[in-house]
Amino acid sequence: MQKKNVTTLAAALLLAAVAAPSAQAFDVGGSNGWKFSTDGFLNVFATYQTVEERPAGVIGGSLGLDQTGGTGERQQQFRIRTGLLPVGIGLNIKAPTTKGVDYAIRLGMYPQIQNEENGRTDISPNIDFREINMTADGSFGQVLAGRAINLYQAKNILTDMTLFGAGVIGPVSNGPTMGHIGYGYLYPNFGAQIRYTTPSLSGVKVAFSVNDTNDIGSATIRNIPRLETEISYATALNGVKLQAWVSGLYQRASFSETSPIEPDGHATSLGGAGGVQVGMGGLDLLASCYGGQALGMLGIQGGDALSSTGEERDNWGFLTQATYKLTPVLKLGVNYGQSRAELAEGDGPLNIQKQHAAVVAVTYNVTDFVQVIGEYTWAQDRWFNGATQDANIGAVGTFIYW
Repeated sequence: MQKKNVTTLAAALLLAAVAAPSAQAFDVGGSNGWKFSTDGFLNVFATYQTVEERPAGVIGGSLGLDQTGGTGERQQQFRIRTGLLPVGIGLNIKAPTTKGVDYAIRLGMYPQIQNEENGRTDISPNIDFREINMTADGSFGQVLAGRAINLYQAKNILTDMTLFGAGVIGPVSNGPTMGHIGYGYLYPNFGAQIRYTTPSLSGVKVAFSVNDTNDIGSATIRNIPRLETEISYATALNGVKLQAWVSGLYQRASFSETSPIEPDGHATSLGGAGGVQVGMGGLDLLASCYGGQALGMLGIQGGDALSSTGEERDNWGFLTQATYKLTPVLKLGVNYGQSRAELAEGDGPLNIQKQHAAVVAVTYNVTDFVQVIGEYTWAQDRWFNGATQDANIGAVGTFIYW
Protein backbone atom coordinates (compact mmCIF):
# COMPACT_ATOMS: atom_id res chain seq x y z
CA MET A 1 0.00 0.00 0.00
CA GLN A 2 1.15 3.58 -0.47
CA LYS A 3 2.27 5.67 2.52
CA LYS A 4 -1.16 7.31 2.77
CA ASN A 5 -2.76 3.89 3.15
CA VAL A 6 -0.13 2.81 5.67
CA THR A 7 -1.06 5.89 7.70
CA THR A 8 -4.77 5.04 7.50
CA LEU A 9 -4.03 1.54 8.71
CA ALA A 10 -1.81 3.01 11.40
CA ALA A 11 -4.52 5.22 12.83
CA ALA A 12 -6.82 2.27 13.05
CA LEU A 13 -4.46 -0.21 14.66
CA LEU A 14 -1.94 2.05 16.35
CA LEU A 15 0.23 2.96 13.42
CA ALA A 16 1.19 6.58 12.83
CA ALA A 17 1.54 9.30 10.22
CA VAL A 18 5.31 8.89 10.25
CA ALA A 19 7.90 7.69 7.80
CA ALA A 20 6.95 4.05 7.37
CA PRO A 21 7.82 1.93 4.36
CA SER A 22 5.15 1.62 1.70
CA ALA A 23 3.82 -1.55 0.11
CA GLN A 24 0.83 -2.66 -1.94
CA ALA A 25 -2.32 -4.10 -0.39
CA PHE A 26 -4.01 -7.11 -1.95
CA ASP A 27 -7.24 -6.11 -3.74
CA VAL A 28 -9.87 -8.43 -5.16
CA GLY A 29 -12.71 -6.81 -7.11
CA GLY A 30 -15.94 -8.28 -8.40
CA SER A 31 -17.82 -7.33 -11.55
CA ASN A 32 -20.70 -6.08 -9.40
CA GLY A 33 -18.56 -3.30 -7.85
CA TRP A 34 -17.82 -4.94 -4.49
CA LYS A 35 -14.14 -5.09 -3.51
CA PHE A 36 -12.17 -7.03 -0.91
CA SER A 37 -8.67 -6.04 0.26
CA THR A 38 -6.22 -6.94 2.97
CA ASP A 39 -3.40 -4.96 4.52
CA GLY A 40 -1.19 -5.22 7.54
CA PHE A 41 2.26 -5.81 8.95
CA LEU A 42 4.30 -8.20 11.05
CA ASN A 43 6.99 -7.18 13.53
CA VAL A 44 9.49 -9.17 15.59
CA PHE A 45 11.79 -7.71 18.28
CA ALA A 46 14.55 -9.13 20.42
CA THR A 47 14.46 -7.23 23.73
CA TYR A 48 16.74 -7.23 26.76
CA GLN A 49 16.01 -5.28 29.91
CA THR A 50 17.45 -4.81 33.36
CA VAL A 51 15.16 -3.41 36.06
CA GLU A 52 16.01 -2.28 39.58
CA GLU A 53 14.20 -3.96 42.43
CA ARG A 54 10.85 -2.36 43.23
CA PRO A 55 10.88 -0.26 46.43
CA ALA A 56 8.96 -1.87 49.28
CA GLY A 57 5.38 -0.79 49.96
CA VAL A 58 4.94 1.63 47.08
CA ILE A 59 1.71 2.02 45.09
CA GLY A 60 1.74 2.17 41.28
CA GLY A 61 4.61 2.03 38.79
CA SER A 62 4.66 0.40 35.36
CA LEU A 63 8.14 -0.94 34.58
CA GLY A 64 7.34 -4.63 35.04
CA LEU A 65 9.71 -7.27 36.47
CA ASP A 66 9.12 -5.33 39.65
CA GLN A 67 8.20 -7.79 42.39
CA THR A 68 10.10 -6.92 45.56
CA GLY A 69 12.48 -9.76 46.31
CA GLY A 70 14.51 -8.18 49.11
CA THR A 71 17.82 -8.99 47.44
CA GLY A 72 18.55 -5.55 46.06
CA GLU A 73 19.65 -7.08 42.77
CA ARG A 74 18.62 -5.89 39.32
CA GLN A 75 16.29 -8.23 37.45
CA GLN A 76 17.07 -9.17 33.86
CA GLN A 77 15.02 -10.62 31.03
CA PHE A 78 15.47 -11.47 27.34
CA ARG A 79 12.45 -11.93 25.05
CA ILE A 80 11.54 -12.49 21.40
CA ARG A 81 8.24 -10.64 20.98
CA THR A 82 6.27 -7.96 19.20
CA GLY A 83 6.93 -4.32 20.04
CA LEU A 84 4.41 -1.60 20.87
CA LEU A 85 2.39 -2.71 17.86
CA PRO A 86 1.08 -6.26 17.67
CA VAL A 87 0.94 -8.10 14.35
CA GLY A 88 -1.78 -6.42 12.24
CA ILE A 89 -4.09 -8.14 9.77
CA GLY A 90 -6.78 -5.92 8.24
CA LEU A 91 -9.69 -7.23 6.17
CA ASN A 92 -11.70 -4.64 4.21
CA ILE A 93 -14.94 -4.92 2.25
CA LYS A 94 -16.04 -1.95 0.13
CA ALA A 95 -19.51 -1.70 -1.38
CA PRO A 96 -20.20 -0.05 -4.74
CA THR A 97 -20.44 3.73 -4.50
CA THR A 98 -24.12 4.51 -4.05
CA LYS A 99 -25.54 8.01 -4.50
CA GLY A 100 -22.06 9.46 -3.95
CA VAL A 101 -21.48 7.56 -0.69
CA ASP A 102 -18.76 4.92 -0.15
CA TYR A 103 -19.74 2.24 2.37
CA ALA A 104 -17.10 -0.05 3.85
CA ILE A 105 -16.55 -2.63 6.59
CA ARG A 106 -13.27 -3.27 8.39
CA LEU A 107 -12.17 -6.16 10.60
CA GLY A 108 -8.77 -5.82 12.26
CA MET A 109 -7.06 -8.73 14.03
CA TYR A 110 -3.93 -8.17 16.11
CA PRO A 111 -2.17 -11.26 17.53
CA GLN A 112 1.14 -11.45 19.41
CA ILE A 113 4.03 -13.77 18.61
CA GLN A 114 5.57 -14.21 22.07
CA ASN A 115 5.04 -17.03 24.55
CA GLU A 116 3.18 -16.57 27.81
CA GLU A 117 4.99 -15.26 30.89
CA ASN A 118 6.13 -18.71 31.99
CA GLY A 119 7.84 -19.27 28.63
CA ARG A 120 5.79 -22.30 27.59
CA THR A 121 5.49 -22.66 23.82
CA ASP A 122 2.25 -24.67 23.81
CA ILE A 123 0.07 -21.71 24.87
CA SER A 124 -1.58 -19.74 22.09
CA PRO A 125 -0.54 -16.08 21.74
CA ASN A 126 -2.95 -13.25 22.51
CA ILE A 127 -5.33 -12.28 19.68
CA ASP A 128 -6.96 -8.86 19.89
CA PHE A 129 -9.94 -7.85 17.71
CA ARG A 130 -9.46 -4.10 17.98
CA GLU A 131 -11.44 -3.06 14.93
CA ILE A 132 -14.93 -4.10 13.86
CA ASN A 133 -16.63 -1.15 12.20
CA MET A 134 -18.53 0.20 9.25
CA THR A 135 -17.99 3.59 7.61
CA ALA A 136 -19.90 5.84 5.22
CA ASP A 137 -17.80 8.44 3.36
CA GLY A 138 -19.15 11.23 1.19
CA SER A 139 -19.12 14.95 0.61
CA PHE A 140 -20.62 15.29 4.12
CA GLY A 141 -17.52 13.73 5.73
CA GLN A 142 -17.46 10.33 7.41
CA VAL A 143 -19.74 8.43 9.78
CA LEU A 144 -18.20 5.49 11.63
CA ALA A 145 -20.09 2.95 13.75
CA GLY A 146 -18.44 0.08 15.58
CA ARG A 147 -15.16 -0.58 17.35
CA ALA A 148 -12.18 1.68 16.54
CA ILE A 149 -9.44 3.65 18.24
CA ASN A 150 -10.88 6.36 20.49
CA LEU A 151 -10.33 10.02 19.65
CA TYR A 152 -8.89 11.30 22.93
CA GLN A 153 -5.07 11.19 22.85
CA ALA A 154 -5.09 9.06 19.67
CA LYS A 155 -2.76 11.43 17.81
CA ASN A 156 -0.50 11.67 20.86
CA ILE A 157 0.37 7.99 20.53
CA LEU A 158 0.15 7.87 16.74
CA THR A 159 2.94 10.45 16.37
CA ASP A 160 5.33 8.73 18.79
CA MET A 161 8.31 7.17 16.97
CA THR A 162 8.31 4.19 19.36
CA LEU A 163 5.03 3.14 17.79
CA PHE A 164 7.28 1.30 15.34
CA GLY A 165 9.58 0.14 18.13
CA ALA A 166 9.40 -1.14 21.69
CA GLY A 167 10.15 1.69 24.13
CA VAL A 168 9.30 0.81 27.74
CA ILE A 169 8.63 -2.94 27.99
CA GLY A 170 6.04 -2.71 30.77
CA PRO A 171 4.27 -5.39 32.81
CA VAL A 172 2.17 -7.17 30.12
CA SER A 173 3.98 -10.34 29.05
CA ASN A 174 1.50 -11.54 26.41
CA GLY A 175 0.63 -8.14 24.95
CA PRO A 176 2.46 -5.22 23.33
CA THR A 177 5.23 -3.24 24.96
CA MET A 178 4.41 0.23 26.30
CA GLY A 179 6.36 2.62 24.06
CA HIS A 180 5.63 5.87 25.93
CA ILE A 181 2.22 4.75 27.26
CA GLY A 182 2.25 6.03 30.83
CA TYR A 183 5.52 7.81 30.02
CA GLY A 184 4.28 10.80 27.99
CA TYR A 185 0.69 9.98 27.05
CA LEU A 186 -2.08 7.56 28.02
CA TYR A 187 -3.36 4.62 26.01
CA PRO A 188 -6.48 5.82 24.16
CA ASN A 189 -7.77 2.25 23.78
CA PHE A 190 -10.19 0.93 21.18
CA GLY A 191 -13.90 1.06 21.93
CA ALA A 192 -17.43 0.86 20.61
CA GLN A 193 -18.56 4.24 19.31
CA ILE A 194 -20.56 6.25 16.82
CA ARG A 195 -18.37 8.96 15.30
CA TYR A 196 -18.80 11.80 12.84
CA THR A 197 -15.87 13.53 11.12
CA THR A 198 -16.29 16.60 8.94
CA PRO A 199 -14.69 16.85 5.50
CA SER A 200 -11.44 18.79 5.36
CA LEU A 201 -12.17 22.51 5.63
CA SER A 202 -8.96 24.17 4.38
CA GLY A 203 -7.00 21.55 6.29
CA VAL A 204 -9.22 21.53 9.40
CA LYS A 205 -11.20 18.46 10.44
CA VAL A 206 -13.54 18.18 13.43
CA ALA A 207 -14.53 14.78 14.86
CA PHE A 208 -17.04 13.98 17.59
CA SER A 209 -17.92 10.58 19.05
CA VAL A 210 -20.43 9.07 21.47
CA ASN A 211 -18.72 6.14 23.12
CA ASP A 212 -19.43 3.09 25.22
CA THR A 213 -18.83 3.93 28.88
CA ASN A 214 -16.04 2.96 31.28
CA ASP A 215 -15.93 2.52 35.02
CA ILE A 216 -14.15 5.43 36.68
CA GLY A 217 -12.30 3.70 39.48
CA SER A 218 -14.95 2.25 41.80
CA ALA A 219 -17.69 4.47 40.28
CA THR A 220 -19.46 1.78 38.28
CA ILE A 221 -22.93 3.19 37.54
CA ARG A 222 -22.53 4.40 33.96
CA ASN A 223 -25.75 6.00 32.74
CA ILE A 224 -24.20 8.97 30.86
CA PRO A 225 -22.38 8.50 27.50
CA ARG A 226 -18.65 9.06 27.27
CA LEU A 227 -18.04 11.94 24.85
CA GLU A 228 -14.83 12.56 22.93
CA THR A 229 -13.79 15.09 20.31
CA GLU A 230 -10.80 16.04 18.19
CA ILE A 231 -9.98 19.10 16.09
CA SER A 232 -7.03 18.65 13.75
CA TYR A 233 -5.23 20.74 11.16
CA ALA A 234 -2.77 19.61 8.48
CA THR A 235 -1.04 21.53 5.70
CA ALA A 236 2.09 21.56 3.55
CA LEU A 237 3.62 24.79 2.27
CA ASN A 238 7.00 25.50 0.67
CA GLY A 239 8.38 22.13 1.74
CA VAL A 240 7.19 22.48 5.36
CA LYS A 241 4.64 19.96 6.66
CA LEU A 242 2.57 20.88 9.69
CA GLN A 243 -0.08 19.12 11.70
CA ALA A 244 -1.66 20.23 14.97
CA TRP A 245 -4.50 18.90 17.07
CA VAL A 246 -6.49 19.21 20.27
CA SER A 247 -8.73 16.50 21.73
CA GLY A 248 -11.07 16.20 24.68
CA LEU A 249 -12.87 13.67 26.90
CA TYR A 250 -15.86 13.86 29.25
CA GLN A 251 -17.57 11.13 31.24
CA ARG A 252 -19.40 10.92 34.54
CA ALA A 253 -20.05 7.75 36.57
CA SER A 254 -21.77 7.28 39.93
CA PHE A 255 -21.17 5.26 43.08
CA SER A 256 -23.86 2.86 44.27
CA GLU A 257 -26.01 3.51 47.31
CA THR A 258 -24.09 0.85 49.25
CA SER A 259 -20.62 1.92 48.12
CA PRO A 260 -18.22 2.49 51.03
CA ILE A 261 -16.85 5.40 48.98
CA GLU A 262 -19.19 8.39 48.58
CA PRO A 263 -22.55 6.53 48.52
CA ASP A 264 -24.76 8.09 45.82
CA GLY A 265 -21.83 10.33 44.84
CA HIS A 266 -20.20 10.55 41.44
CA ALA A 267 -16.81 10.84 39.71
CA THR A 268 -16.03 12.83 36.57
CA SER A 269 -13.31 12.20 34.01
CA LEU A 270 -12.36 15.36 32.17
CA GLY A 271 -9.34 15.66 29.89
CA GLY A 272 -7.69 17.73 27.22
CA ALA A 273 -4.73 16.95 24.96
CA GLY A 274 -2.92 18.46 22.02
CA GLY A 275 0.21 18.55 19.95
CA VAL A 276 2.16 20.08 17.07
CA GLN A 277 4.35 18.25 14.54
CA VAL A 278 6.53 20.08 11.99
CA GLY A 279 8.55 18.50 9.18
CA MET A 280 11.24 20.40 7.23
CA GLY A 281 13.35 18.40 4.81
CA GLY A 282 14.69 15.44 6.73
CA LEU A 283 13.99 17.00 10.15
CA ASP A 284 10.77 16.28 12.03
CA LEU A 285 9.90 17.90 15.39
CA LEU A 286 7.06 16.98 17.73
CA ALA A 287 5.64 18.23 21.03
CA SER A 288 2.45 16.81 22.57
CA CYS A 289 0.80 16.99 25.98
CA TYR A 290 -2.29 16.09 28.00
CA GLY A 291 -3.94 16.92 31.31
CA GLY A 292 -7.14 16.50 33.28
CA GLN A 293 -8.75 14.68 36.17
CA ALA A 294 -9.56 11.00 36.78
CA LEU A 295 -7.50 9.94 33.78
CA GLY A 296 -5.13 7.39 35.34
CA MET A 297 -1.47 6.72 34.61
CA LEU A 298 -1.62 4.12 31.79
CA GLY A 299 -4.96 3.39 30.15
CA ILE A 300 -7.45 6.22 30.23
CA GLN A 301 -9.86 5.94 33.19
CA GLY A 302 -7.88 3.06 34.69
CA GLY A 303 -8.24 1.72 38.20
CA ASP A 304 -5.90 4.45 39.51
CA ALA A 305 -8.09 7.31 38.24
CA LEU A 306 -9.42 7.89 41.78
CA SER A 307 -7.84 7.96 45.22
CA SER A 308 -8.83 5.50 47.96
CA THR A 309 -11.48 7.98 49.13
CA GLY A 310 -13.00 8.42 45.65
CA GLU A 311 -11.48 11.79 44.81
CA GLU A 312 -10.45 12.43 41.20
CA ARG A 313 -6.68 12.62 40.81
CA ASP A 314 -5.15 15.25 38.52
CA ASN A 315 -2.98 13.74 35.78
CA TRP A 316 -0.78 15.39 33.16
CA GLY A 317 2.17 14.65 30.91
CA PHE A 318 4.06 15.50 27.73
CA LEU A 319 6.28 14.07 24.99
CA THR A 320 8.99 15.84 22.96
CA GLN A 321 10.65 14.28 19.93
CA ALA A 322 13.09 14.94 17.09
CA THR A 323 13.86 12.66 14.13
CA TYR A 324 16.22 13.26 11.22
CA LYS A 325 16.70 11.39 7.94
CA LEU A 326 20.42 11.10 7.29
CA THR A 327 19.67 9.45 3.95
CA PRO A 328 16.44 8.41 2.21
CA VAL A 329 16.68 5.02 4.00
CA LEU A 330 18.35 5.85 7.34
CA LYS A 331 16.66 7.82 10.14
CA LEU A 332 17.77 8.76 13.65
CA GLY A 333 15.34 9.69 16.42
CA VAL A 334 15.30 10.73 20.06
CA ASN A 335 12.41 11.51 22.39
CA TYR A 336 11.60 12.08 26.05
CA GLY A 337 8.28 11.95 27.85
CA GLN A 338 6.77 11.87 31.29
CA SER A 339 3.41 11.22 32.94
CA ARG A 340 2.53 12.56 36.38
CA ALA A 341 -0.13 12.22 39.07
CA GLU A 342 -0.89 14.79 41.74
CA LEU A 343 -1.77 13.81 45.31
CA ALA A 344 -5.48 13.63 46.09
CA GLU A 345 -7.40 13.10 49.32
CA GLY A 346 -6.49 9.66 50.68
CA ASP A 347 -3.10 9.56 48.92
CA GLY A 348 0.25 9.52 50.67
CA PRO A 349 4.01 9.41 50.08
CA LEU A 350 3.88 5.83 48.76
CA ASN A 351 1.77 6.84 45.74
CA ILE A 352 3.35 7.07 42.29
CA GLN A 353 4.34 10.62 41.33
CA LYS A 354 6.09 10.42 37.95
CA GLN A 355 6.91 7.95 35.20
CA HIS A 356 9.41 9.19 32.59
CA ALA A 357 11.48 7.70 29.78
CA ALA A 358 13.94 8.65 27.03
CA VAL A 359 14.45 6.67 23.80
CA VAL A 360 17.14 6.76 21.10
CA ALA A 361 16.29 4.91 17.85
CA VAL A 362 17.83 4.10 14.48
CA THR A 363 15.59 3.00 11.58
CA TYR A 364 16.85 1.53 8.31
CA ASN A 365 14.58 0.83 5.33
CA VAL A 366 15.90 -2.36 3.75
CA THR A 367 13.27 -2.10 1.01
CA ASP A 368 10.15 0.00 0.59
CA PHE A 369 8.25 -2.62 2.65
CA VAL A 370 10.85 -3.89 5.17
CA GLN A 371 12.39 -1.94 8.08
CA VAL A 372 15.06 -2.75 10.67
CA ILE A 373 14.89 -0.81 13.98
CA GLY A 374 17.32 -0.52 16.87
CA GLU A 375 16.47 1.20 20.18
CA TYR A 376 17.87 2.04 23.60
CA THR A 377 15.40 3.12 26.31
CA TRP A 378 16.00 4.48 29.81
CA ALA A 379 12.94 4.68 32.07
CA GLN A 380 12.28 5.55 35.69
CA ASP A 381 9.32 5.43 38.08
CA ARG A 382 9.36 7.88 41.01
CA TRP A 383 7.15 7.96 44.11
CA PHE A 384 6.24 10.92 46.33
CA ASN A 385 8.56 9.65 49.09
CA GLY A 386 11.53 10.03 46.73
CA ALA A 387 11.96 6.31 46.06
CA THR A 388 12.81 5.41 42.45
CA GLN A 389 13.07 2.38 40.20
CA ASP A 390 14.82 2.53 36.84
CA ALA A 391 15.17 0.28 33.81
CA ASN A 392 17.54 0.01 30.83
CA ILE A 393 16.10 -1.60 27.70
CA GLY A 394 17.61 -2.56 24.37
CA ALA A 395 15.56 -3.69 21.37
CA VAL A 396 16.40 -4.76 17.81
CA GLY A 397 13.62 -5.74 15.43
CA THR A 398 12.12 -5.71 11.97
CA PHE A 399 8.82 -4.82 10.30
CA ILE A 400 7.36 -6.08 7.04
CA TYR A 401 4.32 -4.29 5.58
CA TRP A 402 1.78 -5.25 2.93
